[in-house]
Amino acid sequence: MRTHIATTPFGRRPMTLGLVSSQLTAKTVKHDATVSKWQVFRHIREAKDALGATDRALAILNALLTFHRGDELSAEGNLVVFPSNEQLIHRANGMSPATLRRHLAVLVSCGLVIRRDSPNGKRFARKGQGGEIEQAYGFDLSPILARAEEFKELADAVAAERKAFRLVKERLTICRRDVVKMIEAGLNEDVPANWRAFQRRYETIVGRLPRTAPRQVLEAIADELEDLWADVHQTLESFVESQDSNANESHSEHHIQNSNPHFHSDDESEYGLGKIDEASGSAAKTDNVHSLPRRDLPLGMVLDACPEIRNFARGGPIRTWRDFVAAADAARPSMGISPSAWQDAVEVMGAEKAAITAAAILERAGQIASRGGYLRNLTERAREQKFSVWPMIMALLRTKLDARAKAVAGEVSGDNDVGECALAPTQKGPAPRPSTALLENLKKRGWDR
Repeated sequence: MRTHIATTPFGRRPMTLGLVSSQLTAKTVKHDATVSKWQVFRHIREAKDALGATDRALAILNALLTFHRGDELSAEGNLVVFPSNEQLIHRANGMSPATLRRHLAVLVSCGLVIRRDSPNGKRFARKGQGGEIEQAYGFDLSPILARAEEFKELADAVAAERKAFRLVKERLTICRRDVVKMIEAGLNEDVPANWRAFQRRYETIVGRLPRTAPRQVLEAIADELEDLWADVHQTLESFVESQDSNANESHSEHHIQNSNPHFHSDDESEYGLGKIDEASGSAAKTDNVHSLPRRDLPLGMVLDACPEIRNFARGGPIRTWRDFVAAADAARPSMGISPSAWQDAVEVMGAEKAAITAAAILERAGQIASRGGYLRNLTERAREQKFSVWPMIMALLRTKLDARAKAVAGEVSGDNDVGECALAPTQKGPAPRPSTALLENLKKRGWDR
């Protein structure tokens, strides 16, 4: 006589599609499948949040597994355990009957076990003449065997996510520490840069850091901090390297300046964007790149030299080179630079250097008759590898440093905006004195005249 196996729960417990799904999964067990029950339990414990299981539910599952004889779950063996509630309460560290029933329901809803209820809801087993179990009513552990590989993959994914979360927190902590201490070093050593802007940028980024956040949010904030770190670090590195290279560069710089008939304190040609006939092609042909640094300009230094470009920023302040290039592209039409001239500059110089050149032209727009023609002239010089953006930016910075030095000396009021190169527009009080090392460096380069 064939015995009908119950598939619906006893009493008022409803039948759901989730239970049907669990039963279908249990039927997919291969006839030779075998797993270590405690290894699978460890995987379930690691992935409990993904599965929706609770700590109490796992304590009950652990107790149910102890009622299964042997350390392995096998498709050839009986996978139904039938302990009473009293036995489960004892092995589950004495939880209350109501708590036991509630978390047993969690195990069923998570698809970890299947109820095999008897007609009267009792749990028991009926044995045959040989003592073997013919029919058992209780909790079927076959879903654990059927989903063992799934649980392992979930546990591995949770472990990888936990590691990634730990690494991004470490990266965030180290980056915050580095940025704060490098800004302090720049202020203490009088390195010329807009350190107030760096501080405000740091505070804005950190201010968006919530007390608890998912890994994706932390990674986005860490990426912004790393961009800031790169700008601050490059500013300090550029200043240090410029001090080390003074002796090697000063002779070549004087030679370049003396051989350039257009270079003058009031008329700086391509070095300072002076008043020249750009469209006529009469710009100086002297190579201005031999003795210049081969590294990129820091974004912070460029923004100090060319603050006007900030007025064309899209959607907020300029924080990255991508923002800077977008602002230069937005400023191009107002400067009379044609799309073809801009495209040629980008193709020859690269997007960032073309944007720096445009920003420098914008800074001295009132002194240049044809901004588009001037950009084309510099593009052609760049094509011949006879043009660098460094002298342009350094000339603009020199002008601001000279004005700031006069303000410190008392020729200009300390509350006006002449010291904006290194002070925030809202800062009050006397402008700080440029560092002696920087002034000496500019003097050796011949840019103090």
